[in-house]
Amino acid sequence: MQNAHFSALSAKHSVLDQRIAAESQRPRPDQMVLASLKKQKLRIKEEMAR
Repeated sequence: MQNAHFSALSAKHSVLDQRIAAESQRPRPDQMVLASLKKQKLRIKEEMAR
């Protein structure tokens, strides 16, 4: 159970990382979107650390 939860969090973290990279590559990245994605990624990272 715990392993499945960690795997799901890890997958979400990876997806957010890809979305951040894609947004950063745009000619004019939306800073609000980037900030939101980074906050989500940080929350997941903190939950993974518990």
